[in-house]
Amino acid sequence: MKVAVMGYGTIGSGVVEVLDINRNSITKRAGEEIDVKYILDLRDFPGDPIQEKVVHDYKTIVDDPEVKIVVETMGGVEPAYTFVKAMLEAGKHVTTSNKALVAAKGAELIALAKEKNVNFMFEASVGGGIPIIRPLNSCLTADEIEEITGIVNGTTNYMLTKMSEEGLEFDDVLKDAQAKGYAEKDPTADIEGYDACRKIAILTSLVCGQQVDFEDIHTEGITKITATDIRYAKAMGRAIKLLASSRKVGDGYVAMVAPFLLPSSHPLYSVNDVFNAIFVHGNVLGDAMFYGSGAGKLPTASAVVADIVDIAKHQEVNIAVEWSSKKLELVDCGNMENRYFVRTTADQKDVRRVFGEAEYVSAEGVSGECGFITARMSEAEYQKKAAELGNVIQMIRVG
Repeated sequence: MKVAVMGYGTIGSGVVEVLDINRNSITKRAGEEIDVKYILDLRDFPGDPIQEKVVHDYKTIVDDPEVKIVVETMGGVEPAYTFVKAMLEAGKHVTTSNKALVAAKGAELIALAKEKNVNFMFEASVGGGIPIIRPLNSCLTADEIEEITGIVNGTTNYMLTKMSEEGLEFDDVLKDAQAKGYAEKDPTADIEGYDACRKIAILTSLVCGQQVDFEDIHTEGITKITATDIRYAKAMGRAIKLLASSRKVGDGYVAMVAPFLLPSSHPLYSVNDVFNAIFVHGNVLGDAMFYGSGAGKLPTASAVVADIVDIAKHQEVNIAVEWSSKKLELVDCGNMENRYFVRTTADQKDVRRVFGEAEYVSAEGVSGECGFITARMSEAEYQKKAAELGNVIQMIRVG
């Protein structure tokens, strides 16, 4: 079975490495040997054993009938979309780790693959090395999935863990994460929640079978979280986590990415460092959780290679994925109900006047402000009351 890899960066080189390290077991599971014939990249790799396989024109792969499976690990929507579409049109199976591509063009590429009787697979696009797409598509099809909530970004989880453990400020942990290679030089996609937003858009699309546009999802990152917030969290016995969440509400779905204060009883409370976890609630199954390395070269590559093996076992079969291009209008997140932890310079008398009964919180070393947890209310109601109170320093939802 001849394979081509498009993009020889961290994940692409990891795929080649995994195919080599586990060659014997992969051959046994796939039913035949998997051989990388081409590597598409703009660069050359002199001295690297793969250099003889490097090509610079994607049409070399398109035009080679020997290549049955193409791996896309380039990232971004273009030119990845153009290349992947050409591969599917040429009757080649494709697997990708590219969440930007899947979130933007998933429905269209799934439909094209079905038309050509090939497969477009994307297990690595959401949880890195954690299997979640395949369980949703095959193991959990008897369930109505009522909630998916996940820590799906290793960078921000590492940063929040570090802030919690060492009492550091946001800017200091960002520098540390960049020095360790967990955060990009431009960390915007991670710290502003955009990466997590694309991932929950993909999961929601799969659960409801329609296109969910990530632009429609209310998204907050972790850039406003401070060491003072962490002190309050500890005083409450809670942990701050960036959650990507999607819930069934009536006939619709509501989705959000935002920091939450989780109690120690919550299954995601103890997910720390660069680990990811995805919590799923089904109406029949109840609760389940998928936990593991959500990023990194070899964990992500292992999910890509699992797709390759699956494709090799279904060469003449299109594995059905329910995800139509019909757009799902998300329920307005203003209707979502939560409790809210609020820090304000207003006094307790004003808090009582606006919010009624509240649970007050004090934190070691913090003075000159009032911290409290509201009763349960909708987002819209909270926003109205917060505007009336004024002087709000911070708000974090309580999970």
